[in-house]
Amino acid sequence: MNKNDQQFMAQKIRTQYMEKESTELDALRELDAKVKRPANVFAYVFGSISAIIMGAGMSLVMTDIGATIGMENTMVAGVVIGLLGMVMAIVNYPIYKAFLGSRKNKYGAEILKLSEKIMNN
Repeated sequence: MNKNDQQFMAQKIRTQYMEKESTELDALRELDAKVKRPANVFAYVFGSISAIIMGAGMSLVMTDIGATIGMENTMVAGVVIGLLGMVMAIVNYPIYKAFLGSRKNKYGAEILKLSEKIMNN
Protein backbone atom coordinates (compact mmCIF):
# COMPACT_ATOMS: atom_id res chain seq x y z
CA MET A 1 0.00 0.00 0.00
CA ASN A 2 1.54 3.30 -1.05
CA LYS A 3 1.55 6.52 0.95
CA ASN A 4 -1.47 8.05 -0.85
CA ASP A 5 -3.57 4.96 -0.15
CA GLN A 6 -2.55 5.03 3.50
CA GLN A 7 -3.46 8.70 3.81
CA PHE A 8 -6.81 8.08 2.12
CA MET A 9 -7.63 5.21 4.48
CA ALA A 10 -6.53 7.21 7.51
CA GLN A 11 -8.74 10.14 6.44
CA LYS A 12 -11.69 7.81 5.79
CA ILE A 13 -11.38 6.28 9.27
CA ARG A 14 -10.84 9.70 10.82
CA THR A 15 -14.07 11.10 9.36
CA GLN A 16 -16.05 8.35 11.07
CA TYR A 17 -15.00 9.72 14.45
CA MET A 18 -15.49 13.40 13.73
CA GLU A 19 -18.72 15.13 14.66
CA LYS A 20 -20.78 15.96 11.66
CA GLU A 21 -22.45 19.30 11.53
CA SER A 22 -26.13 19.12 10.83
CA THR A 23 -27.17 20.77 7.59
CA GLU A 24 -30.54 21.75 6.21
CA LEU A 25 -30.27 18.91 3.70
CA ASP A 26 -29.89 16.44 6.59
CA ALA A 27 -33.00 17.91 8.20
CA LEU A 28 -34.87 17.52 4.90
CA ARG A 29 -33.79 13.88 4.64
CA GLU A 30 -34.94 13.24 8.21
CA LEU A 31 -38.33 14.80 7.49
CA ASP A 32 -38.70 12.72 4.34
CA ALA A 33 -37.91 9.57 6.32
CA LYS A 34 -40.36 10.68 9.02
CA VAL A 35 -43.07 10.79 6.37
CA LYS A 36 -42.28 7.50 4.61
CA ARG A 37 -41.00 5.14 7.32
CA PRO A 38 -44.26 4.60 9.29
CA ALA A 39 -46.21 3.90 6.09
CA ASN A 40 -43.57 1.46 4.86
CA VAL A 41 -43.37 -0.37 8.18
CA PHE A 42 -47.15 -0.70 8.28
CA ALA A 43 -47.30 -2.02 4.71
CA TYR A 44 -44.58 -4.61 5.29
CA VAL A 45 -46.05 -5.85 8.58
CA PHE A 46 -49.67 -5.90 7.38
CA GLY A 47 -48.66 -7.56 4.10
CA SER A 48 -46.65 -10.22 5.92
CA ILE A 49 -49.51 -10.97 8.29
CA SER A 50 -51.98 -11.21 5.42
CA ALA A 51 -49.67 -13.59 3.54
CA ILE A 52 -49.36 -15.79 6.62
CA ILE A 53 -53.15 -15.86 7.05
CA MET A 54 -53.67 -16.69 3.39
CA GLY A 55 -51.07 -19.45 3.64
CA ALA A 56 -52.73 -20.88 6.73
CA GLY A 57 -56.01 -21.13 4.84
CA MET A 58 -54.30 -22.80 1.90
CA SER A 59 -52.61 -25.25 4.25
CA LEU A 60 -55.95 -26.21 5.78
CA VAL A 61 -57.36 -26.93 2.34
CA MET A 62 -54.41 -28.78 0.83
CA THR A 63 -52.95 -30.76 3.73
CA ASP A 64 -54.14 -32.90 6.62
CA ILE A 65 -53.22 -30.34 9.28
CA GLY A 66 -56.90 -29.84 10.08
CA ALA A 67 -57.39 -33.53 10.76
CA THR A 68 -54.33 -33.49 13.00
CA ILE A 69 -55.80 -30.74 15.16
CA GLY A 70 -59.23 -32.35 15.22
CA MET A 71 -61.18 -30.55 12.49
CA GLU A 72 -63.44 -32.73 10.40
CA ASN A 73 -64.27 -30.43 7.48
CA THR A 74 -61.27 -28.23 6.71
CA MET A 75 -62.34 -27.16 3.21
CA VAL A 76 -64.81 -24.44 4.27
CA ALA A 77 -62.64 -23.08 7.08
CA GLY A 78 -59.56 -23.12 4.85
CA VAL A 79 -61.29 -21.27 2.02
CA VAL A 80 -62.69 -18.63 4.39
CA ILE A 81 -59.34 -18.08 6.09
CA GLY A 82 -57.53 -18.00 2.73
CA LEU A 83 -59.99 -15.46 1.31
CA LEU A 84 -59.61 -13.32 4.42
CA GLY A 85 -55.84 -13.25 3.93
CA MET A 86 -56.27 -12.50 0.23
CA VAL A 87 -58.60 -9.58 0.93
CA MET A 88 -56.14 -8.23 3.48
CA ALA A 89 -53.34 -8.45 0.88
CA ILE A 90 -55.48 -6.69 -1.72
CA VAL A 91 -56.40 -3.76 0.56
CA ASN A 92 -52.82 -3.37 1.80
CA TYR A 93 -51.77 -1.04 -1.03
CA PRO A 94 -54.76 1.34 -0.81
CA ILE A 95 -54.30 1.55 2.97
CA TYR A 96 -50.59 2.26 2.45
CA LYS A 97 -51.34 5.01 -0.08
CA ALA A 98 -53.89 6.62 2.26
CA PHE A 99 -51.48 6.42 5.20
CA LEU A 100 -48.65 7.91 3.14
CA GLY A 101 -50.96 10.64 1.81
CA SER A 102 -52.00 11.67 5.30
CA ARG A 103 -48.35 11.83 6.39
CA LYS A 104 -47.51 13.93 3.32
CA ASN A 105 -50.33 16.33 4.14
CA LYS A 106 -49.14 16.59 7.72
CA TYR A 107 -45.48 17.34 6.91
CA GLY A 108 -45.77 18.67 3.34
CA ALA A 109 -45.69 22.39 4.12
CA GLU A 110 -42.62 22.00 6.33
CA ILE A 111 -40.80 19.94 3.69
CA LEU A 112 -41.66 22.39 0.91
CA LYS A 113 -40.52 25.36 3.00
CA LEU A 114 -37.20 23.69 3.86
CA SER A 115 -36.58 22.50 0.32
CA GLU A 116 -37.33 25.97 -1.06
CA LYS A 117 -34.83 27.44 1.43
CA ILE A 118 -32.17 24.92 0.30
CA MET A 119 -32.76 25.55 -3.40
CA ASN A 120 -32.60 29.35 -3.02
CA ASN A 121 -29.24 29.31 -1.19
